[in-house]
Amino acid sequence: MNQWQLTTSEKTALLDFLRRLVQTPSFSGEEGGVAELVLDELRALGFHGVRRDNAGNVIGELGTAAGPLLLLDSHLDTVRVSDPESWACDPWAAEVRDGRLYGLGSCDMKGGLAATIYGAAHLLQLGVPLAGRVMVAAVGLEEPCEGIGTRILFEEDGIDPDWVLIAEPSNLQVIRAQRGHQEMSLSVTGRSAHSATPQLGENAIYTMARVLFGLEILAGQLTTDSFLGSGVLAVTDIRSHAVSRNAIPERCEIIIDRRLTLGESETSVLAEIQRVITREGVADQVKIIEEEIKTYTGKTYRVRRSSLPWAFKSKHPLVQAMVAAARQVGCQPKLEKWHFATEGAYTAGVARVPTVGFGPGDPALAHTSNEHIELSQVYTAAGAYAALAARLVGAVSSFGKLTF
Repeated sequence: MNQWQLTTSEKTALLDFLRRLVQTPSFSGEEGGVAELVLDELRALGFHGVRRDNAGNVIGELGTAAGPLLLLDSHLDTVRVSDPESWACDPWAAEVRDGRLYGLGSCDMKGGLAATIYGAAHLLQLGVPLAGRVMVAAVGLEEPCEGIGTRILFEEDGIDPDWVLIAEPSNLQVIRAQRGHQEMSLSVTGRSAHSATPQLGENAIYTMARVLFGLEILAGQLTTDSFLGSGVLAVTDIRSHAVSRNAIPERCEIIIDRRLTLGESETSVLAEIQRVITREGVADQVKIIEEEIKTYTGKTYRVRRSSLPWAFKSKHPLVQAMVAAARQVGCQPKLEKWHFATEGAYTAGVARVPTVGFGPGDPALAHTSNEHIELSQVYTAAGAYAALAARLVGAVSSFGKLTF
């Protein structure tokens, strides 16, 4: 048997833990119950330094602080169930059928979270000597604001990893790049009048319609990168404001969701949208959304909804180490990218720490009805994480601190 493959008893324990994770609701800002499960499991499996920080992030460690640090990064929270009637099964039952576990958060990303914990714990089962540390972290509030939980780990808790593994679903492909993400608001103003005499007012909806047409054209002209692909622009919400249904709207607001590819920046994105606004003769400006979010522990953070794209070369040592580890558990991974944002928005985009993605589950199933995950992928991912850790911080490893 391949030493990196989990034993039957490990798989049974992992499945039991994953089912309990899925059966415990953990909406963003309400992750307390599932955090307790993770704390208990880390302690039971023999991790040391098990703790919860002030923001509610959960941490456990293996190895020695004298050497380099590998951070296995996952998130605790899930989106909400938007339409329970669209589910063919109970979102909280964690039902297993035909080798798949069904339930909210099973793919995004409780399967990956369970795999990181049991993958690291597999090192203890094998008795692998470590010349550094493996840290498992489960953070909150990833869904509404990717990167905030990990930012707290770095900036408040003082964690300084040499490498980061993001366990978001990737279908067991190795992720070396990720799009950036900006959420922006635009409000245009008009002039109120009675709807019986619309010529006396200025309809903000009509003004916004001109801007929307310009944005639709812009969406087809965005920068393209040979690997990460094109930037994306989508208007995701629109609202008008009037004193009554019989009044001409005096204000109209939209939300713009923008995905950034390599070569794009916050400044360039704002400038191209502002050009559309100016061309239509609108005096208002587009703004990055800033808001306050609250952790389940009661801490409040001010966040800015903007993150940069990132990418590592295919020959980067961490990327190659992840490919080699995946092959050790029978995978033949391709080098891929995430079109969505993850905690890598902070680790790679801000902190500039070498970051790679590899996780169980089909990314297309995230945030969908009847979300599920292939259990075989969860077990395989756990073995790959153990193999990666042994390569990077094992006592026989020759890897040092890797850089860009």
